[in-house]
Amino acid sequence: MDEYLLFDFLIIGWLGLAIVSFIVLLVIPVPYGRYVRHGWGMTVKNQIGWFVMESSSPIIFFICFVVGQNSKTLTAIVFLVMWELHYLHRAFIYPFRLRGKDKRMPIIIMLSGFLFNMINSFFIGHFLFSISVAYLSRWLLDSRFIFGFVLFLTGFVINLQSDHILLNLRRFGESDYKIPFGGLFRWVSCPNYLGEILEWFGWGIATWSLPSLVFAVWTVANLVPRSRSHHLWYKQQFSTYPFERKALIPRLW
Repeated sequence: MDEYLLFDFLIIGWLGLAIVSFIVLLVIPVPYGRYVRHGWGMTVKNQIGWFVMESSSPIIFFICFVVGQNSKTLTAIVFLVMWELHYLHRAFIYPFRLRGKDKRMPIIIMLSGFLFNMINSFFIGHFLFSISVAYLSRWLLDSRFIFGFVLFLTGFVINLQSDHILLNLRRFGESDYKIPFGGLFRWVSCPNYLGEILEWFGWGIATWSLPSLVFAVWTVANLVPRSRSHHLWYKQQFSTYPFERKALIPRLW
């Protein structure tokens, strides 16, 4: 089978799996964070789990860049910097800012996340740097790249600010949950997830590629159900939870 046709089939299958995952996650929350429960086997500290889970993304994507024949352009370097900006923070900074010494993650979830990130990073990196026609420097002046890049950076900043607020809710050693305030928490329960969704749709537009768009769909499939679960959990746990907050989209949902 032709390599390009095989790759297209794999991406379509990857998209189908995202849709199935969305349906499943509406019913069964992924058991990490506040949803950890018995029956999922051995666990590791949250810090270790997040580090292992996210570390495959910057490594695999960088390898695809190094070995790809279309990676020697300014646009390819910009794509690399954008990707690494998110994942170097997610893998090597964010995990070690987590507080709550008793928080743990099932090993099966850690390994599943590691595998997902490895496959996803390969699909996107292999397409951008090996399969696609090389992105010339003029792509950086294209309206699609400019809009996507601005959306990506906007989402990144929202995600970063929201995570900062959440991480500072607890003092070292504390493990209880509190109501977050500040930033976009004024309007929604999960602005960190909203930021990440904006970020990866921005990435999909900036790269204008099917694998990147499928990743944006995966992000929605994972984070929309989790936003819904978080919002309902907050309302159940805190009688003083702000009534006007929505789950993910200000004033709408």
